[in-house]
Amino acid sequence: MNGKMYGYIRVSTREQNEDRQLIAMRQFGVSESCIITDKQSGKDFERPGYRKLLKKLKAGDTLVIKSIDRLGRNYEEILEQWRIITKEKQAAVVVLDMPLLDTRQGRDLTGTLIADIVLQLLSYVAQTEREFIRQRQAEGIAAAKKRGVRFGRPSLNRPQGFSDVLARYVSGDIGSRQAAKELGISYNTFLRWAKEVSVTKSTLFVTAPIEFISAP
Repeated sequence: MNGKMYGYIRVSTREQNEDRQLIAMRQFGVSESCIITDKQSGKDFERPGYRKLLKKLKAGDTLVIKSIDRLGRNYEEILEQWRIITKEKQAAVVVLDMPLLDTRQGRDLTGTLIADIVLQLLSYVAQTEREFIRQRQAEGIAAAKKRGVRFGRPSLNRPQGFSDVLARYVSGDIGSRQAAKELGISYNTFLRWAKEVSVTKSTLFVTAPIEFISAP
């Protein structure tokens, strides 16, 4: 193929494998100016760089990725992107971690068929494994709940002096952020605790007994 060679890298904001993918691209011969990277959170999959890359891809071009999961989040999405690139765009795909997934080789019917079969098999196995893991996690959580295990963030004991600081907050002497700072807790934690005891400036008077409030 005599077209242009592009490299695509996708990393989440929590991943630190961008350098590893870059090194692999350079070693394969992808020009630095032709490498496009998407960085995103775990929940975000908008991939503006990838959409831009798809518009650039033309027949005869080659897209290089480090691993097959760079194309999508699940079995269906990976297959759909593979179809778009190889069928609609008439471009080749090279997966560096899986030599069999290289549609440049031969470009004959047999080579393309083998690549498609390997891709579908790998994607299916990966998707099945993810579903199996989720099922095991759900079963484990259900079993733990039956044993009385409680999930979620453990509750914190309210610090010493909470009642006094709360009373000052209710009377208007200090604000909620100052109250949180004096207690050494987060602003959100202070508001949550105040809400738990139904404390508002209009419903609690500083002269009222508040010993019960300090109970965790």
